Amino acid sequence: MSQPLIKVQDLTKVYQMGEVEVHALRGVSIDIEQGEWVAIMGPSGSGKSTLMHIIGCLDTPTDGSYLLNGVNVGKMNDDQLASIRNREIGFVFQTFNLLSRATALKQVMLPLQYSRNGVAPAERRKRAVEVLEKVGLGDRLKHRPTELSGGQQQRVAIARALVNNPQILMVDEPTGNLDSVSGREIMDIFHRLHEEGITVVMVTHDTKISSEAERVLHLFDGRIRKEIINGSGKKMKK
Repeated sequence: MSQPLIKVQDLTKVYQMGEVEVHALRGVSIDIEQGEWVAIMGPSGSGKSTLMHIIGCLDTPTDGSYLLNGVNVGKMNDDQLASIRNREIGFVFQTFNLLSRATALKQVMLPLQYSRNGVAPAERRKRAVEVLEKVGLGDRLKHRPTELSGGQQQRVAIARALVNNPQILMVDEPTGNLDSVSGREIMDIFHRLHEEGITVVMVTHDTKISSEAERVLHLFDGRIRKEIINGSGKKMKK
């Protein structure tokens, strides 16, 4: 039997807030297969953001194990985690996190500029143009964020997440700042990426958005309380 892409076992995370211990995760165990689309839901304080940060190698657990492609990343140091993130994981956030003065092309080239493998300038540009065209922004290469709509800014953020050819997309409330039409367009992009085999792990409060994933994990007080199987992912009508 093949190893899951993501295997989390008895994961706990405790934050020390002065003299108080905050238990963000309390023994979470999940497997996520290559190419799966999983949504994580839960109220504020449920632990969903903490779980996303650990799966995305932005944080480490207090206890338990996290295997990514069979490699124990739960005990890695910051440099090792940064290397994993650079190679394996792309991030898309609600607030886009774009540089205000940089063009769309430069925004997307930036991760390649800091790649540890070293990517030549011509190759950086070529790859950035390819992913911008993939998300429908081939005619917006020289536009800055102020010259782009919210939906277009999120497309730039998706292109930036894709430029290193990650296995996993970590997505946090991707339509939270968008109108319904732009949000639908962004979700259509995620459907296409999922169909191409990219693993999508998405945090959302929106039940309509979560219903488009294959599987929904509901967290409460740091534990998985419910799991819903949606099948192969259900694309909502416009």
